Amino acid sequence: MTQAEGKYTIKAVSNMLSVQPGTLRAWERRYNIMKPYRNEAGHRLYTDEQLMILKWLVNKVNEGFTIGQAVDLFSKDNMVNLADVNALNRTQMQKIKQDLLIALLAFDETKANELLDHAFNVFSMEKVVITILGDMLMDLEEKFENNEITAAHHYYVTSYMRTRIGMVLHYLPTNSLLPKVICVCAPNEKNEIDLLIFAFFLRRRGYETIYIGSGISTADVIQVVEEITPKMVIICCTMVEHLVTTFKHTKNELNHNFPDLLIGLKGPALKHLSADDYNGYESYLVGETEEQWLTWLRRYS
Repeated sequence: MTQAEGKYTIKAVSNMLSVQPGTLRAWERRYNIMKPYRNEAGHRLYTDEQLMILKWLVNKVNEGFTIGQAVDLFSKDNMVNLADVNALNRTQMQKIKQDLLIALLAFDETKANELLDHAFNVFSMEKVVITILGDMLMDLEEKFENNEITAAHHYYVTSYMRTRIGMVLHYLPTNSLLPKVICVCAPNEKNEIDLLIFAFFLRRRGYETIYIGSGISTADVIQVVEEITPKMVIICCTMVEHLVTTFKHTKNELNHNFPDLLIGLKGPALKHLSADDYNGYESYLVGETEEQWLTWLRRYS
């Protein structure tokens, strides 16, 4: 079984599966089901693959098998096909994403809440926020750019997303041993959703994430950095016309004043970089996917 770096605590897994942490530890000890990743504090962290295996085992127990029988089934002829499970999950998430966007574009908040609450009950918070809401945001922006929806529709959906992601973000715990991170929109930017999703990604991993958002001047950002002394600042740029200002803000101001500060750039506008700009700012580019985000953090933080 793959032993990639885990991301779900035993408490989170316990809540998702309705299985006591002590039971999970006993299964691990008695049946050698898996070996979760351990963080610096020695706490168990489970991977997506391990979570799926545990879900499969719990389903078998709920069907009437003992855990020993379920482990035996898993270990022999009826080993779960993780690729099939992943495909099924992707299909389910795609359907929820589509239905959620339809409900929101119809200004049906009741239906949207039902769909999103169901998603949080079925999938991990990361899958809901990063995969479902993150993909929905891209669909929304495409519709807006193609004039398929009005500015009122766009504003309503993004306001809803901002509220729901913000509710999740501020309840996540942080790890005082991990670096402080400031998340801020680029100068003149107003769209915060892409930044909120990345702030969630960081907070989910325990980073002390100070979310500032939009409407903050360069001078104010500099002052906050002086007060907080974070290890990194994440800047989000969604509109191509703001790229030049974003680069000036990054290199000429933040880098100039804080040469040891790690700066990450993200956002849809960065997909339109010229070859020269890409080469000049490659080390700043956080990427677009969760895998790219993890790679950037491991490489530069």
